[in-house]
Amino acid sequence: MSLNQEEREAIVTYRLEKATKTLEEARCNLPMKFWSLIANRMYYAAYYAVSALLIVNGHTAKTHETILRVFGLHFVKTGVFSTEQGRLYNKLFTLRLTGDYNDHYDLEEQDVLPLFAPTEQLIADVAKEARESLKKKTL
Repeated sequence: MSLNQEEREAIVTYRLEKATKTLEEARCNLPMKFWSLIANRMYYAAYYAVSALLIVNGHTAKTHETILRVFGLHFVKTGVFSTEQGRLYNKLFTLRLTGDYNDHYDLEEQDVLPLFAPTEQLIADVAKEARESLKKKTL
């Protein structure tokens, strides 16, 4: 997908806003303890932020698995993000798959809640990096 600068900025801004709103959806469901739903929203919040980062840096990925790999290759292995943050993003993906598709296992509080604060931090860090990258591209 070939984007001009204006289109890239619009998509990146939209996805970062969507990441924030989706994380808020997860937060609002914490009191109701819908753990599979919360895991889903946490993953998608991270996904929207990471996909914005990839777009602003000219990387393309058509599947969730490819986005995970590209993020790992270009941002974790290079030290922009920590190995722990890379593992967290992978864990969120696995939890989302488990919660959405596994008929034999229901996510529970201990699976999801400990990851909430680190997910908030991951999204904040990814959004900051995406915005900084976007600024560099517009100068």
